[in-house]
Amino acid sequence: MPDVTHYKGRYLSLVERDGWEFAARPVPVVAVLVAWLDEARLLLVEQYRTPVGSRVIELPAGLVGDSPGNGDESVAEAGHRELIEETGYRAGSIREIMRCPTSAGMTNETAVFLAATELERVGSGGGDDSEDITVHAIDQHRLDAWLRQQYAAGKAIDPKVYTALSWGAFPRPFDSDPGSAT
Repeated sequence: MPDVTHYKGRYLSLVERDGWEFAARPVPVVAVLVAWLDEARLLLVEQYRTPVGSRVIELPAGLVGDSPGNGDESVAEAGHRELIEETGYRAGSIREIMRCPTSAGMTNETAVFLAATELERVGSGGGDDSEDITVHAIDQHRLDAWLRQQYAAGKAIDPKVYTALSWGAFPRPFDSDPGSAT
């Protein structure tokens, strides 16, 4: 049975397949950056998200191929572009950590987590004309407490932050035991 599209917008469609309704993106891939500064500070972004009606603390991220003329960009290219646009930092190296669905029962979207290293400040960040992003660089040892403070202050925390941290995506020099597989 073919897909039935109930609504189609610029970035999102509502689709039905085999009796299952879900949100679909034309290019359903999001580049999500796990970017550590040399001082073991994680770059996080904060912005108001209309669907949840709240400011949200997130990893820098963006859709692959969503800008005019970027329809054929790779995930790594999108990661480089989004990192500079949102945080003002350029990565000397980007490597894939993992691909996973963002909400398997709700959307066809896939998040591709990328480790961004060798960071260099090249701009102010803050997003494009449609975004109002605040950049945070949080020390690895203060992350848990800082995230709890943000939550207590009424901000939402995107669970992708915790997902990346649970994979041990910490900068090597600050691991407690570089030889352990924790």
